[in-house]
Amino acid sequence: MEIWINPACSKCRSAIQLLDAEGASYTVRRYLEDVPSEDEIRAVLDRLGLEPWDITRTQEADAKELGLKEWPREAASRDRWIAALATHPKLIQRPIITAQDGTAVVGRTEEAVRDALSR
Repeated sequence: MEIWINPACSKCRSAIQLLDAEGASYTVRRYLEDVPSEDEIRAVLDRLGLEPWDITRTQEADAKELGLKEWPREAASRDRWIAALATHPKLIQRPIITAQDGTAVVGRTEEAVRDALSR
């Protein structure tokens, strides 16, 4: 199990606390420092069953500067979105937890973190 976090994020800290309380074995990835490649983002999206625009923080300054709200949300634009996430990792929704069964969740709620633990 791996969790992508920003240590400054309260949702990330809460997820870590819950994982620790449950005695989970996991690896922390500070994705702002250890930026995921485009291929890693694709792999996580596949595990999540989501598209890149589904995990993009569109209210961030970088998103507004790029005009992401205006970008098409369609298969033909998928690579463009993934490239933006790899170039501007702050735009990636957090925390993302990869579960033991090969799936992943965006662990913004206690329920989502517990779901990852149960997989």
